[in-house]
Amino acid sequence: MTWGNPPKLEPTVLKRAKKITPEQLASSGSEDGAQMAVFCWAADNCGQYPALKWLHAIPNGGSRHIVEAGKMVAAGLRSGVWDIFLPCPEDGYSGLYIEMKEQKRRNHKNGGLSDEQLEFGGYAENMGYCCAVCYTWEEARDILVKYLESRV
Repeated sequence: MTWGNPPKLEPTVLKRAKKITPEQLASSGSEDGAQMAVFCWAADNCGQYPALKWLHAIPNGGSRHIVEAGKMVAAGLRSGVWDIFLPCPEDGYSGLYIEMKEQKRRNHKNGGLSDEQLEFGGYAENMGYCCAVCYTWEEARDILVKYLESRV
């Protein structure tokens, strides 16, 4: 039995994906959307601000299955730690922490921060970190630029 000649393979030309923008990511108005927009902007601006390469998220919030939550706590998850960290000393600060909140929480008690987040923010400031609560991705972008340009 012979299989004959297989059909000739033609390379598939992939269409170039349309770049998603921070505005598109933030359009839902959610905290996650705003945070994704910050990281989208940061990825696009590493050339101008090389320290943005090390900007990272700290996944302390969100709803998870109880088993996954238990694993994360055992692995070091701490309630109250802020969302975003830039490990870059600038202008007398040891680094920058950003806590993202939905715009609608701006006028809530403590700006929408939990008691644990307030405690962590106070601790971080006492340890020499710059801390900012941001309600839009643009606010986070602006504080990152100011911080990296030593204008905080």
